Amino acid sequence: MLELKLAMYVDFPSHMKPGVLVTCADDIELYSVGDCQYIAFDQPGFTALAHPSSLAVGTTHGVFVLHSASSLQHGDLEYRQCHRFLHKPTIENMHQFNAVQRQGSFAQQDFPGGDTACLPLHTEYVYTDSLFYMDHKSAKKLLDFYKSVDQLNCEIDAYGDFLQALGPGATAEYTRNTSHVTKEDSQLLDMRQKIFHLLKGTPLNVVVLNNSRFYHIGTTQEYLLHFTSDSTLRSELGLQSIAFSVSPSVPESSNETACIIHSILDSGCCVAPGSVVEYSRLGPEVSIGENCIVSSSVLANTAVPAYSFVCSLSVRTNGLLEYSTMVFSVQDNLKGSVKTLEDIKALQFFGVCFLSCLDIWNLKATEKLFSGSKRNLSLWTARIFPVCPSLSESVTASLGMLSAVRSHSPFSLSNFKLMSIQEMLVYKDVQDMLAYREQIFLEINSNKKQSDLEKS
Repeated sequence: MLELKLAMYVDFPSHMKPGVLVTCADDIELYSVGDCQYIAFDQPGFTALAHPSSLAVGTTHGVFVLHSASSLQHGDLEYRQCHRFLHKPTIENMHQFNAVQRQGSFAQQDFPGGDTACLPLHTEYVYTDSLFYMDHKSAKKLLDFYKSVDQLNCEIDAYGDFLQALGPGATAEYTRNTSHVTKEDSQLLDMRQKIFHLLKGTPLNVVVLNNSRFYHIGTTQEYLLHFTSDSTLRSELGLQSIAFSVSPSVPESSNETACIIHSILDSGCCVAPGSVVEYSRLGPEVSIGENCIVSSSVLANTAVPAYSFVCSLSVRTNGLLEYSTMVFSVQDNLKGSVKTLEDIKALQFFGVCFLSCLDIWNLKATEKLFSGSKRNLSLWTARIFPVCPSLSESVTASLGMLSAVRSHSPFSLSNFKLMSIQEMLVYKDVQDMLAYREQIFLEINSNKKQSDLEKS
C-alpha cells in the first residue's frame, strides 16, 4: 500500500508547500483532471480532497459542508472553502447542516467502480473525504501542543478530532460524541476540547475532484469484493490474481476468482474462488473455502470453512516470542459490544451465540475473559485465541476451536494461554513478522529464478 500511495501521489510534492500529508492505509483514490490542471497544496491551514458520493456512503466517511460555489458548472477540479466538517453523520444531519448537493453534472462522466458513484443530474449527493494536508504552521502548532501535554492517554483521531475543529461553522458539540470512539477515556473530552480551541478558526480548503473514485478496502467484505469479484479496481490498477507467489493456477467462476498474494502454495492444495490468501504457506491437502481471507499463516492437512478470516501474528510478552492466530467469520461484527456480562449472549461468533461458544471451549463468562474496558465487551476484546510456541501450532489450535463451534463438539481452551485481538495488536512483534515475510520472499524469488533457468 505504501508503494501504491507513493506512486499515486508522485505529482503532489512539486505543488506543495512544506507541511504534512495524512492518508489511510485502507483506501485508494483514483481521479482524472484536465491536462493543464494539478492538485495544489499551497494554502494556509488544512487542505482536503473531496469526492462525490451517495448519502449512504457519507454515513461511514467524513462529509464536507461547502460554501456556495461561484459557478453552477462543475469542472473535474474545483477549489472550494469548507464551512464545517461532519464526521460519519446521519443522513438527517447531512440535510440539517446543508451538506447535501442537489445540482449534479456527472451524467456525462464515465469513471466506473469504487465507493463513489457518477451521479445523474439532480440526484442528491455529498462530498466525502479521503486524504488531507496541513501546512507547516498548523503541524507545528499540533506538535507544540503534543509536547506540552504531560502524557496522552486517550485516542485522538486525525480525521474526527482535527477536521471537525476546522472552518467557520465548527462547534465544540462533537467533542462530547463518543459513538465512533473505539476506547473511551476520562481524559478524552478534555483533550478533544483543547484541540478544538487550538485549531478553531483554521481554514479548511477543499479540492473537489468531481471525476474521481474512492475505493475503501478496510473491511473484510470490501477486501474480498475488490480483490476477487468486482473487477473494476483490478482493471484500473492492473492488479493480478496471482501476485509474486508460488502457486498452482487458481480456479475462476463466471464472476469471481481467488487472489494469491506473496504466498507459497503446494500443488496439492485448493483455494476456492472469492478467497484471498496473503503472506501464507499452504501445504498439501489444504482446502480453503469460498470468501475466506487467510493471512500470514502456515497450514497443512486442513480445511478452512467458507467465510473464514484467519490471521496469525507473532507476539512477544515478557521477552518470550510466541504466536497467536485470530479466527472469525468475515461477517462477524467485531465492533459490536455490550455493557455487561449478562448481555454477552447478544454477541455472535461465526453465527453462533457467544455464550454457547464459551461452553464449547470450557471457558467461563467473567470479567477476566475480556481485555481493556469492562464497559465495552466484544469479540475484539474477548480472550479466546490460543497462544502457542510455533506459528503452525497456533493456526491448528485456532482452527480447532472454530471447528468445534461449527460441529458443536467440545474443545477445551482452559489449558491454553489466551489473548484477545486487542492484546495481539498491542504485543505483536513486527520485526519477527517482517522476518517471516522476508523468508517467504527469498523462497519465492529462488523458485522464480529456478523456473526461469529451466525455461531458458
